Amino acid sequence: MNYQSTLTPPAPTDRVATAPADNESAARPHRAVAIIPARGGSKGIPLKNLQKVAGVSLLARAINAANSTPSIDRVVVSTDHEGIAAEAIRAGAEVCHRPADIAGDTATSESALIYTLANLGEEFDTTVFMQCTSPFIDSASIDNAVAAVRDGDADVVFSAVEDHSFLWRLDDGESAIAVGHEASFRPRRQDRAKHYNETGAFYVMRTDGLIEHEHRFFGRVTIEEVPPEHAREIDDMSDLSLVRAIASTQETAQVIDVDALVTDFDGVHTDDGAYVDEDGNEQVRVHRGDGMGVSRLVRSGLPVMILSKERNPVVTRRAEKLHVDVTQGVDNKSKVLQSWIDEQGLDATRVAYVGNDINDLEAFDVVGWPIAVADAHPKVLAAARVVLDRPGGKGAVREVCDLIPVPDQATQQLPTRGLTSVLDSDSHTNAHRPSIQQQQPLLTNHAEGLRTNRKQVS
Repeated sequence: MNYQSTLTPPAPTDRVATAPADNESAARPHRAVAIIPARGGSKGIPLKNLQKVAGVSLLARAINAANSTPSIDRVVVSTDHEGIAAEAIRAGAEVCHRPADIAGDTATSESALIYTLANLGEEFDTTVFMQCTSPFIDSASIDNAVAAVRDGDADVVFSAVEDHSFLWRLDDGESAIAVGHEASFRPRRQDRAKHYNETGAFYVMRTDGLIEHEHRFFGRVTIEEVPPEHAREIDDMSDLSLVRAIASTQETAQVIDVDALVTDFDGVHTDDGAYVDEDGNEQVRVHRGDGMGVSRLVRSGLPVMILSKERNPVVTRRAEKLHVDVTQGVDNKSKVLQSWIDEQGLDATRVAYVGNDINDLEAFDVVGWPIAVADAHPKVLAAARVVLDRPGGKGAVREVCDLIPVPDQATQQLPTRGLTSVLDSDSHTNAHRPSIQQQQPLLTNHAEGLRTNRKQVS
């Protein structure tokens, strides 16, 4: 692909970095740049840098950590891939388009760093080399490392975790050889000198030293020790599965800042169960508090839609009561969801989707906020950016609604939203679509005896 320029700016944000004027250069403050190399040709996991952990790509997680570090002035992603470049810009980084001769499997990370530095248009005292393969980077740790280099306490600082392992290697004869310890001497853990394992998350170094030595290690090298929970690194699919599981239990959202909410129905508004009478008619139970939460969003003008694989008049009636859009009978949720987002003029990264089962995973890939109910399928829990405390049908919808901020004064009249339904191929004409009145018997005729004990959907 032919690029118009080498460096592409990030999407607009409140954070703006400008180069000092010439007459300020002598007295300019210390400046640091974070560079994140992200090739498109990863072999173990295709496009690994775009894989998501807790609903956020590995690349965006690294960018977020860099942008959250007070001592970093600019964040630049070095890449040869169009999709990675687009994700970097969306996440708030600049992009340096890497030429092919330093983008192959044998190219060093240092070559990408030095090439990027040469194209920034200004000089930086400190370079922060970050890697997307570490999904739990703490900005405070980066800040500590930058301070050590800035203050002259070190030329290079890298992230490492204390390691008590006894390492071994095999010689040419397949015999085990002790590495870094005597096989005949096995001290207690507390008696051993501390050993550290390089995490690969970040390396902070003097820029002039990097350019001179063309390597990340030179001069006085020190360690920024990070806790084990921040030391996870992704090399293969088993690593990715593990960190997804960890993130799903450790990362809890206090606020879900989105512009629209989409939910599955069965297993989200309901507990995924159903009451079936002798004629095969189904009844479901919903949580009354969910309606109050949805009403708050609808009154604020925030778009809400129910997207269901099943085609059932119960879904239609619930959507009508909640005054939200509904699309049902959907086999390809991602296609329909993307179409709805486009029609609403929304940014997909600012849309939340709440699901519970594996057919929701394709919708998770479309939005920026994939959310799982507490009792979701394990694969859904692992892919979610947020895992709710409540299970489906027991207040999960209310919980997610309460996490979405809307103006307190939003009290407009509930709108009459158009209800849409994906039915047969020619079902977009009224002649082939049952009316609400025609559907009513499915909801009411067989529920009379249960009204005193269970509220029906109406």
